Amino acid sequence: MDRAFQLAARGPKFGPNPRVGCVITGPDGIVLGEGSHQGAGTPHAEVAALEDARRRGAGVAGATVYVTLEPCNHHGRTGPCSRALVEAGVRKVLYALTDPNPAATGGSAYLKARGVEVEGDVDPGRALALNRAWAHSMTTGRPYVTLKLAASLDGRSAAADGSSQWITGAASRSHAHAKRAEVDAIMVGTGTFLADRPKLSARRPDGSLYEHQPLRVVVGERAINDPDYLHVRTHDPAQVLRQLASREIRHVLLEGGPGLATAFVRAGLVNQIDCYLAPALLGAGGLASLGLLGIESVDQALRWRTRYLERIGDDVFIEVGR
Repeated sequence: MDRAFQLAARGPKFGPNPRVGCVITGPDGIVLGEGSHQGAGTPHAEVAALEDARRRGAGVAGATVYVTLEPCNHHGRTGPCSRALVEAGVRKVLYALTDPNPAATGGSAYLKARGVEVEGDVDPGRALALNRAWAHSMTTGRPYVTLKLAASLDGRSAAADGSSQWITGAASRSHAHAKRAEVDAIMVGTGTFLADRPKLSARRPDGSLYEHQPLRVVVGERAINDPDYLHVRTHDPAQVLRQLASREIRHVLLEGGPGLATAFVRAGLVNQIDCYLAPALLGAGGLASLGLLGIESVDQALRWRTRYLERIGDDVFIEVGR
């Protein structure tokens, strides 16, 4: 299963489908085939592993299959993996997590009904961590929201005159662009868009674009008159996410504007915060990263769990989640 997770991690972090890895072994434990899912429209991990076994000239009848997600049992862009495994004649399937997608689950029951030995949910925690945004989207029906903050040590996102470029260093900006290349959409408010005209693209340090560019979204009722951006004309965070979900957006990065960020936090719709903290002080005249949250005392504070911390140049990157 460890190898299956290694393979799954090679898949893209963006897109409507999960990252999945699969390894097929013979009775002697020798690997017969392996594969991973590389995005919507490509073979699922199980089918990729079966194809790899065929290329190797290895028969898989009586084999054991290790896969990081329950084999699917539906016709989408590709056929059901459960049927492909039964037709291949495998003996046993172990999967790390039951598929939370109601349209795709049922593969375990299909396999069992046809005489395949099945062992499920053998490592659900690791599987969920690998596909956190996708699993959230499947279970809630709305995209996973990551709020990006760049702030001074005293929690200011801009100076008193409104200037904010650049609070953090070049290394942090490069890191943030790499993060952009891993999400399905980037979102700012109309105020930020009209004031800064941000490109909302994912760029490398040399200025070239990453192969994957997320959908660029502007939220608010003021006109923006730019067809290159999806304009969601509402101030309702839940409505924004419903519109994005209808486009199969699984992970949205909320970047722009304390007003929009505050609205999403107050609505309880932020799942993760990526904070770049710069060793700088802007003082009381600086602009706060967030507006009023209705918190009057420290015991009302919204508490998060630190998942990851890294020093990037002179800055510190902190990832927190619920």
